[in-house]
Amino acid sequence: MGEGHGENHQALLNEGEEAEMEIFGYQTDGLRRALCTAGYLLSCGALLLVFYWKPAWDVWANCVPCDLQEADVVLLRTTDEFQTYSRKKVTWISLTSLSFLHWDSAVVADESSLLNRVIKTPELKVRCIQVQKIRYAWDLVANCFQKVGVLEESHTCAEIHSKFGSGLFPKEQLVRRLVCGANAIDVEITPIWKLLVKEVLNPFYVFQLFSVCLWLAEEYVEYSVAIVLMSLLSIALTVYDLRKQSVKVHRLVQAHNSVPVKVGRREADVQAMESRHLVPGDLLVLEGGRLMLPCDAILIGGVCIVNEGMLTGESIPVTKTHLPRDDSQQPWRTSCEDDYRRHVLFCGTQVIQAKGDSKGPAKAVVLRTGFNTAKGDLVRSILYPKPMSFRLYRDAIRFLLFLVGTAAIGMVYTVCVFVLNGEVAGEVVKKALDVITIAVPPALPAALTTGVIYTQRRLKKKGIFCISPQRINMCGQLNLVCFDKTGTLTEDGLDLWELVLAEGQSFQKACDFSAGSRVPWGPACGAMASCHSLALLEGKIQGDPLDLKMFEATHWEIEDSNRDRGNQQETEDSWDREGQAGGLGNAVVVKPGPRAGQVPTGGLAILHQFPFSSALQRMSVVVQELGGGHHVFMKGAPERVAGFCHPESVPPSFASQLQHYTSRGFRVIGLAHKILPLDMPTAFLTREEVESGLTFLGFLVMENRLKRETRPVLEELAAARIRSVMVTGDNIQTAITVARDAGMIPQGSRVILVEASAPQAGCPSASIYWKLLEESPTDSCGGPKDLPTASGGGGGSSPFDFCMSGGSYEVITQFFSQLLPKLLLNGTVFARMSPAQKASLVQEFQKMDYFVGMCGDGANDCGALKVAHAGISLSEQEASVASPFTSRTPNVECVPELIRQGRAALVTSFCMFKYMALYSIIQYLGVLLLYWQLNSFGNYQFLFQDLAITTLIGMTMSLNGASPKLVPFRPPARLISPPLLLSVVLNILFSLVLEVSGYVLVQNQLWYSADGVFSACSSGNTSDAGPPVFASLFQGGANGTGNGTSGGEKDESYRSYENTTTWLLSTIDCLLVAMVFSKGKPFRQPTRKNYVFVLTLAAQLAVCLFFLFSNLDELYARMELVCIPMIWKIALLVMLMVTFAVSFTVEKLVVENRALWGGLRRAFGYQSGSAYQKLRRAVEEDPAWPPLGTVDFSDAMALSMGCLEAYANPAFESHEELPSGLDP
Repeated sequence: MGEGHGENHQALLNEGEEAEMEIFGYQTDGLRRALCTAGYLLSCGALLLVFYWKPAWDVWANCVPCDLQEADVVLLRTTDEFQTYSRKKVTWISLTSLSFLHWDSAVVADESSLLNRVIKTPELKVRCIQVQKIRYAWDLVANCFQKVGVLEESHTCAEIHSKFGSGLFPKEQLVRRLVCGANAIDVEITPIWKLLVKEVLNPFYVFQLFSVCLWLAEEYVEYSVAIVLMSLLSIALTVYDLRKQSVKVHRLVQAHNSVPVKVGRREADVQAMESRHLVPGDLLVLEGGRLMLPCDAILIGGVCIVNEGMLTGESIPVTKTHLPRDDSQQPWRTSCEDDYRRHVLFCGTQVIQAKGDSKGPAKAVVLRTGFNTAKGDLVRSILYPKPMSFRLYRDAIRFLLFLVGTAAIGMVYTVCVFVLNGEVAGEVVKKALDVITIAVPPALPAALTTGVIYTQRRLKKKGIFCISPQRINMCGQLNLVCFDKTGTLTEDGLDLWELVLAEGQSFQKACDFSAGSRVPWGPACGAMASCHSLALLEGKIQGDPLDLKMFEATHWEIEDSNRDRGNQQETEDSWDREGQAGGLGNAVVVKPGPRAGQVPTGGLAILHQFPFSSALQRMSVVVQELGGGHHVFMKGAPERVAGFCHPESVPPSFASQLQHYTSRGFRVIGLAHKILPLDMPTAFLTREEVESGLTFLGFLVMENRLKRETRPVLEELAAARIRSVMVTGDNIQTAITVARDAGMIPQGSRVILVEASAPQAGCPSASIYWKLLEESPTDSCGGPKDLPTASGGGGGSSPFDFCMSGGSYEVITQFFSQLLPKLLLNGTVFARMSPAQKASLVQEFQKMDYFVGMCGDGANDCGALKVAHAGISLSEQEASVASPFTSRTPNVECVPELIRQGRAALVTSFCMFKYMALYSIIQYLGVLLLYWQLNSFGNYQFLFQDLAITTLIGMTMSLNGASPKLVPFRPPARLISPPLLLSVVLNILFSLVLEVSGYVLVQNQLWYSADGVFSACSSGNTSDAGPPVFASLFQGGANGTGNGTSGGEKDESYRSYENTTTWLLSTIDCLLVAMVFSKGKPFRQPTRKNYVFVLTLAAQLAVCLFFLFSNLDELYARMELVCIPMIWKIALLVMLMVTFAVSFTVEKLVVENRALWGGLRRAFGYQSGSAYQKLRRAVEEDPAWPPLGTVDFSDAMALSMGCLEAYANPAFESHEELPSGLDP
């Protein structure tokens, strides 16, 4: 392949990202290309077809390796386990049409700009490639391909403001437009002819075409026509589905490409244009009404309220603030730490309200365009889905190769037999090739997907929609499910319970909401009224449900920011003198309502917000009391809020009071406050300055109730030995209590809190502490009953459960990586987890060989939903496109239903595999036996077996629904598992014995005659013999093969006693095998309930018995059968019944006997090879595990945490930005 050619022959594209690829440089070689062209012609296009399937072979055959900077063709290879190859041609973009460009001067003033590095001089050309809709240009300085549809990430905050804050020069904009391409997410509706050609070139249909051509050469016209019609129907349905999906995706993005926008230009006025002309670095002017964002942009001025439902799954307003003018020399994303997303407006989200500042309207710098944007990435995940690795499909390919090997043996046998008998070469070739189409069933890949198709329809009826049908079978293997908490296990809405204020050294209950008490005026009331991200939109207050509940409890109101406030002019003037942004006109003002009681203030103006993020777990606001001073209010996770307060303001009983509420399952919010000096200008305060020296106010306690469906579902999963794990952003004590109430943590199980700390100045080593938590108190209704548990995936009750926070998880991943698998083995609650940590956790479970499901409400779970084997979103927003499954019913009942259906689909796939394998082998054995006499099955015999028997069985065997009960074990995941292999091998042997016995015994019957095929029924019953015209056809036949001649004409009939016996036995045997292999319980409903299958099987069996016992001359002549004595018919029936009895008995008593296989495993000392099972056995033998009350220190250096960032991409990174509240 030439990978060792030169240092610059190979490089990484998108290094460290999810779409990382290796790229190799090649140059087209004229001689090689000429030889390949000759090969195309000589092979009648077969070589070209092979190169279409294998693009790497195409490149290796036509090109020679070279450095990337010289390549005209590049070969791309994914770095995942699939190692998928693709070929891309290097193209050139000419800039000579821009007359103002000169090769001897910089293209743009900023010499560090990527534009100056990608334009080749003096030609004024850009060398680029297009990979999965993304354009990459060759960087002449760095000698690598770089994305050009994005703004360089190396810019600092100050550079963003200075270089792009006034817009681009018109000339620079034109250059960027040519180099970066249009800002468009163009998804064309694929023409039907393209879909048709692509589908027809599928290897399956190419093999079908080969088979049809072969059958037509042998004059199998009827069967060939039937296969062609079925293939055309299948192709038509597939093309229809693909076309429908193409239209759906096109409609999803078509409005994005023609959004009217206003763009600021340096040394020019604001210009109106279509969004497709935007380029990275453009200055968007945001004013007027609602706007659908056509690109990703960094907000550099003003404040915006946006609806990020497309990304987060929650249609609630999110506040975006402008990028600060930071003097840091670090890149802007790094200097903003985890909060950079609060400054970014993502493509596809809707700007509901844009507020300017003293410098004018809100402004944003274009960050990414086209498919580089968040929405573009979302669309690309649909267009280029990540392939899934499942052992079932790998084993199916291996078995197909085994059948090919079997066919090769049959071909050698066929050639030997026909050549030794003096057959002509053409006949020998046709018969040998015929063996391939018999031994390798062309319908096997389709048969394996039949169950998936039916299951997808059943799921749709139950309100579960699937965009990745390949994952349905994976659902049948799930043995661990991660659940988000709020909105998934518990109700979305929270009811306020109490307001507890810090009074000196203790806490005092100030308000009991359950009793209808009113919030007294004070700093806590001010915090509840102003520390939120609510907005008044079209006369209705909108925002996070938690914020809304908190604000409504104060009985205050939000005033329209555009309303006249003449009586506040004095206040506005005083604010203007301080340099604030345009008076109160752009501030959100909250005022006491009629029910608020006596309040000694006219209201509060929210001057500046520092929005909530799940990483920081807090939000803060700077407010001005109308006619008064300035205040700071903060709310968030109590532990985090207390860390920003004066220690003396935090009562000593803080921890115990917090434990009191969280251990009872309440959601607790911490409140804090401080008064700013009157002479302090507040316009440019940083978050660090605002969030310091606060006074702790107390707790706002909310009730977080379980959904009524949660506990029964978790009970069902636990009974089926499927682990349940909670992954949440909420407080760890609240999460533990909810886990106990839900039954995740069984009663009597020890809860061990794992706390890890990173190295600090006084302690150079990271530490980990193991703390045993006390049992939660039993309420008046009694504690949760003991549930069966699947903790650790093992089969018994786990004596302990680990719980940890996201911070501890990150430290353990960095410094105690060797302990992580042991912790995950019994880890049940993971709290305060960020979206990236959730995705990381799912992948860590997968590394332990768990099949992981993830169920979340789509808010900030999309990363985890995407990487899980089966992600189930309870949100129907566009963000659910990241999840393979979406439930219309927003509760966890969809999880066991999906597992049930997945198990049924998996078992159906195994049944169809076994049946198709036996059907092909049965037919293969029958044909090879008849080849010994230069005989074979006739056209209508093949037609009846392939269409009337196999096709109908394949369509109806998969109709069994899922069993309503989840049993405590899973179906096998592999086709080559011992029970399945034994079943197939034994039934092959049974069929072999049956057909060979029939073939041999018929030749030893007294009535048998090789010379006359009508002699058996002629004596004593002339009606059984064929008419003279039929008998005369076989006169002169040497061995009854039908290959003799009469009157100089060749006889093409295959009528013989061996043919009739073998065909009847093989045909009815196919029906008996279908009965044996059609499994019902424990994973599917009983076969008797599959009425269509039972009726079909009964009708087929009746027709076969009619063939056996009727002696209709015309029917027998058409089917190329001959009359046989009644005693032999009964003998055949007895042979079939004995074979069925033996096969059915072995299948039930041996193959499906779990106790027997369990005993064999124990007898031979077999143990599961799954990583988590090996680890469990090791842990059970360790008496010192788990360590309790000890502190361990790390001596090793920290591992890189870059992997955590790799789990998120622009389409889902924004989920870390929640409007307000502490839980996803």
